[in-house]
Amino acid sequence: MFFAKDFIETAEGLIFAVVEQGLEDGRALCFLRYVLEPSGWKKVATEQANQLLQQLYPDYLHYSPVLDAHLHAVAVDRIAKYHQPKHRLQQIMQSNRHDAVERDLFRLCELFGQHGLDLAQTGVTGSILVGVQNQGSDIDLICYGRDVFHQCRAITRKLIEQGYLQDLNDQDWQQSYLRRSCDLSFDDYVWHERRKCNKAVINGRKFDLNFIDHYISSEAINYQKCGAIALQCRVIEDFHAFDYPAKFKIDHQQISSIVSFTATYTGQAISGEMVEVSGVLEQSEQGVQRIVVGSSREAHGEYIKVIR
Repeated sequence: MFFAKDFIETAEGLIFAVVEQGLEDGRALCFLRYVLEPSGWKKVATEQANQLLQQLYPDYLHYSPVLDAHLHAVAVDRIAKYHQPKHRLQQIMQSNRHDAVERDLFRLCELFGQHGLDLAQTGVTGSILVGVQNQGSDIDLICYGRDVFHQCRAITRKLIEQGYLQDLNDQDWQQSYLRRSCDLSFDDYVWHERRKCNKAVINGRKFDLNFIDHYISSEAINYQKCGAIALQCRVIEDFHAFDYPAKFKIDHQQISSIVSFTATYTGQAISGEMVEVSGVLEQSEQGVQRIVVGSSREAHGEYIKVIR
């Protein structure tokens, strides 16, 4: 079983990040992240990744009828190596030799373990997963299971209060904001992010907490896009706020929920809050309507914002 944030490598020297649990027509849904060049692995941006595949490996370009989206996909028999976040973290925790990034990760996990977190239910993704981290790399930690994730957030809050971890400084927030290139003002972005407690700093290095639900078997419901929409509404349930995709049930006569495929908007709103949302209206064959934020990878013009 493939999970979001796993990495898969092909014989051509391509590493893809899995974006959806399970398979679609025998393929893992994913997005190209690294390409092997003579000098080593090189990270590629969205546009670059699409162009490269169009020119050299069009087989990996894919339209998903379930997601009604264009992304990348790799057939199981084309996978040369499967990089699993849990295995990689265990490898680092059991090793005696660490570089600077791995030392910070090791210390972070030590702190979480001392506060009762089950490290067997955690993993590491991003550059560290495939061993291409550099001095400036962030740490992308994964929590498998809802309880583990919320426990990890609570421990992070506690460790900041105790001084073992630090909150992000202004420069960290600026970098985070620029990387996200989202449709919120800087102040709005930081206000929403601060209260999520899924980011902090250890020894000057930023880390993120990501949540993966082991138990979701996503039903394949086909949605059709109906056009752009913007409205204000009240969130009435936030249980799946940190899932992928994030889901917020709303108090609206026709539309049942807001769904976000963009990491910026996970955990964005809490039950009872009024939000302003801009996205794409979608409808299932059964007539269920939802607003999708992140209908494309960059999601320009799409956002969720609490009305303060």
